[in-house]
Amino acid sequence: MRKGDRTRALILNHALALAGEVGLEGLSIGSLAGRLGLSKSGLFAHFGSKADLQLATLRHTQERFEQTVFRPALASPRGLPRLRVLFENWLGWIDRIDRPGGCVILAASVEYDDRPGQVRDALVAGQRELRGALAKAVRLAVEEGHLRPDTDPWQVVFELMGIVLAAHHDRGLLDDPRVPERARKAFDRLIAAHAPAQRVGEPA
Repeated sequence: MRKGDRTRALILNHALALAGEVGLEGLSIGSLAGRLGLSKSGLFAHFGSKADLQLATLRHTQERFEQTVFRPALASPRGLPRLRVLFENWLGWIDRIDRPGGCVILAASVEYDDRPGQVRDALVAGQRELRGALAKAVRLAVEEGHLRPDTDPWQVVFELMGIVLAAHHDRGLLDDPRVPERARKAFDRLIAAHAPAQRVGEPA
């Protein structure tokens, strides 16, 4: 990685931490420069405007989410094992202590849900890609015989997102230590609701 790229990555890591505290809308060249002890002109060399900084920070967060949650799960067998690992990785993402203020993507979804612009467009694109990847994981579980053939992948994704959002809420706002246990129980119930029927003579 070139020196300029390393510097940019370092700046974005600090921008991500600051956005976790003040939100993407509270992130600015000036606030980040003060945090880093740099001049505004120095940051302008990497980001030409507040909007550019916000967009780059969001994309940096999306990349970290993919590297933390999705890519490691691809090493697991396709189907339900992979879907379970993905879910566990997601719970780990929620509970990470090195990200002050919680998930920037989730917070930005509230900040920008009715605010047109590049940041909202990037959020929407990322969420659609996420749901598409989850639906594919569910379809693979159907193909492997882990879920019933009549399983609606998009319905499973909808309910899975509900579990994750509830976990985010109760862990972040209520600081409830029982969140992982409750989320796993909800996930197990969701999977059980779509499990194939046992054939006569098969072990329980």
